[in-house]
Amino acid sequence: MAGRGDSEKTLSDEYERVLTGVGPRLKALRQDRSATLQDVSAATGISVSTLSRLESGQRRPTLELLLPLAREYGVAIDELVDAPETGDPRIRLRPVTQNGMTMIPLTRRAGGLQAYKMIIPYRKNAKPDPQRHEGYEWMYVLNGRLRLVLGDHELELGPGEAAEFDTRVGHWFAAADPAGVELLSLFGSQGERAHVRARTRRDDRS
Repeated sequence: MAGRGDSEKTLSDEYERVLTGVGPRLKALRQDRSATLQDVSAATGISVSTLSRLESGQRRPTLELLLPLAREYGVAIDELVDAPETGDPRIRLRPVTQNGMTMIPLTRRAGGLQAYKMIIPYRKNAKPDPQRHEGYEWMYVLNGRLRLVLGDHELELGPGEAAEFDTRVGHWFAAADPAGVELLSLFGSQGERAHVRARTRRDDRS
C-alpha cells in the first residue's frame, strides 16, 4: 500500500510536470500570433527578460504573471497550465488559433448551430480575399471594430452592431481597429439560423 510519502511524491511530480509545460505553451501561443517578446511586454507590462525566462522554464509561473498573459492571448488559465478537462470529454472547448485569429467554442453539442467567441488582431494593409461555402452566419461585435466584406458591399461594424449572411455569398472580415476586434459568431454549417421564440413589442405611443 502506498503511504503518505508516496502520495506526496506523486503530487510533487505532477506539479513539476504542469509547471514544466507552461513555458512551451506560452511560447507557442506567442508564435502563433506572430508576436515578439517586445510586443507581449508592451501589452502586458511584464518585462522582456521575465517573459523570456518564463518561456524557457527558468522562471516559475505565478498567477500574477499568467493572468495578464491569458488575457493577452485570449485563452483561459487552464489552457496555459494544461488543467484536466471538465464536462463532456468528447467535446473539447479548446481555443483554436489560425492565421492569428483565435476562435473559442461556446457550444458543447455536436452538429447544428455552433457559437464561438472570435478574437481577431489588427493587420495593417489587410487585403480582402472573399470565401464561399455552405452555411449561414450571424456576427455580433463585442469590442473594437469589424471590417466586413459581403459580395460587392463593404461594412464597418462597431460594438453592439450585428450582421447576418448566407456564407455562399463571398465574404471576408478583419479587424478595422488597431486594438483588434472581439465578436460572437453563430454559425450553421447546413444553413441553420437562430430561431426567435419570443420578442417584446415596443410601445410607440407618443
